[in-house]
Amino acid sequence: MLSADRWAAMRDVTSGAYEFAQRAILGEVATTMAAVDGIQVEKLCNMIEDARRVFFIGVGRVMLSLEAMAKRLAHLGVDTVVVGQITEPAITRADLLIVGSGSGATVVPLGIAKKAHDLGVPVAHIGSCPNSPMSQFADHFVRIPAPSKLELPDETKSRQPMTSLFEQCLLLLGDAIALMMVYRNDLNLAELWHFHANLE
Repeated sequence: MLSADRWAAMRDVTSGAYEFAQRAILGEVATTMAAVDGIQVEKLCNMIEDARRVFFIGVGRVMLSLEAMAKRLAHLGVDTVVVGQITEPAITRADLLIVGSGSGATVVPLGIAKKAHDLGVPVAHIGSCPNSPMSQFADHFVRIPAPSKLELPDETKSRQPMTSLFEQCLLLLGDAIALMMVYRNDLNLAELWHFHANLE
């Protein structure tokens, strides 16, 4: 049974736990996003706008962040496809494959990137490790210097489990790209609702 002093101490820690966690996460995200190279992101925006369709591939939580990116870009009028969806069309050289993989060594994204590369499709990799196996197939690389499985020395240090910081920053990078495209193309925000799902 816990003593009164021990119980009080635990309550104090618990009451401040959320404040500590949200400050830690927001600080890590701000530091990491500020370290992303804006020129790399601008080039990715150009590749997206030049493509007929934009395909996305990742696994796990990375794929969830990429699906959110694909959804938002679709609201901007970009023809987006998530690899593996039941209505996935054939990819062509007029398209773009965006691969999300922190380590750049995850088996499924690496295999899809190789297949696209062999087909002559432009490949953009968003990851943490610039010298990964993915580099032999990617035409462009955007680095998010968040912790990866490889634990490189120049990665942002994180208190969070596993690769949470990379996945959070990938989601925000997608939203940053969308906002850049809104301003680049002078899009009317109110009119974007016409692209939103209406069977909800």
